[in-house]
Amino acid sequence: MINKRLLIKNLLSHNDENSFYDKKQELTLSGKVGKAKFIKHICALSNSNPENNSYIVIGVQDETNEIMGVDFYDDSKIQNLVNAYLSNPPKIQYENVGFPKLPKHKVVGLVTIHPTSKIASLKKNAWKYLKGTTFYRRGSNSMPTTEDFQLRNTNKLIVESIEKNASNNIQMTLDGVFDFINNHSSEFNPTYKVFKEQFVLCWAGKKKTVGAKTYYSRVDIALINEQVRLFYSALDEVKIEFNNQSFIITEYVHLGINEKYDYYPLEKTVIHFKDNGKHDIVSELLFQPPEYDRTVLHHIYNSNNTILEKLKSKQPLLLNEQKDLKKFPTTYLICALNGFEKAKSKLQESKNYLRDMEDKTAYIQFKDSMRILRKVKYS
Repeated sequence: MINKRLLIKNLLSHNDENSFYDKKQELTLSGKVGKAKFIKHICALSNSNPENNSYIVIGVQDETNEIMGVDFYDDSKIQNLVNAYLSNPPKIQYENVGFPKLPKHKVVGLVTIHPTSKIASLKKNAWKYLKGTTFYRRGSNSMPTTEDFQLRNTNKLIVESIEKNASNNIQMTLDGVFDFINNHSSEFNPTYKVFKEQFVLCWAGKKKTVGAKTYYSRVDIALINEQVRLFYSALDEVKIEFNNQSFIITEYVHLGINEKYDYYPLEKTVIHFKDNGKHDIVSELLFQPPEYDRTVLHHIYNSNNTILEKLKSKQPLLLNEQKDLKKFPTTYLICALNGFEKAKSKLQESKNYLRDMEDKTAYIQFKDSMRILRKVKYS
């Protein structure tokens, strides 16, 4: 079993990016340029590594190799993006890997591109990259070609060596369990469970009872053997269930307007542990967006637009606008889910203004709202 934190360290010890791994300070998939560049690198790494895994490490300063970290990223639909743009798409996996010196809400992203032994190419245009283009790695660069391309195995031995040197051991596992428990106060009920006598999963969350249902908020879940954080949420409510072979997470979102709120199931994730030392993670989108009166939504939408324009022009907000700002991303989300076509782009416009505020409440809601919209789009 590979310890992903150690794997990242081993990859970074090869200071320069090369034909089996790339590194990025951040991953931007919200615009067509960011998506196209991501697809380009996936295509190139897949074609240059037909018999071994290849990787993208995210959250690392390019020149100094300093680990900066990025926000926790939910990857459940990222495979759909790759499938939408590539012929012979490789299977990819995005994992959130914790590092001790990073803040709790920061991780290092690790994208694993699994080998296919088939040539991947664009099956439709992506930004300036044309349909039919094949990419490959030339050193640390992802290069295009429309000529005949042949798969070559050049990295199998070195990647196998790197992965072998990142193997987990009992001391790493025990240290990981103690670190997890010590890093969460007792009010979050940190605990662990061993599955199939080899997988150690830790989780923590603040317990909350609503009627007959029990939820957990501010949930943190980690697979200790691999040092991978499987789930992290600062806002959403989560129901946790488990049996001898599976751990089940059902995520709920708290949505509403005019002080009338309810919990809506968003997604169910099942982590199934196998006897052969492997595990599967399967996610199912459950979300059915709530519908609201269009007249009321038009009023909210226009109010949000007024607030956004004031943020852009640095005008002071009225007291009621300051109050509305705290739920500003969520109400834009509701408008987007109810057919207001420009609500998503308006929400995206607010990102930098919300991020720069001293009170981060609205910015945290912004990130959560964008995550929900991304899930719905690629469902």
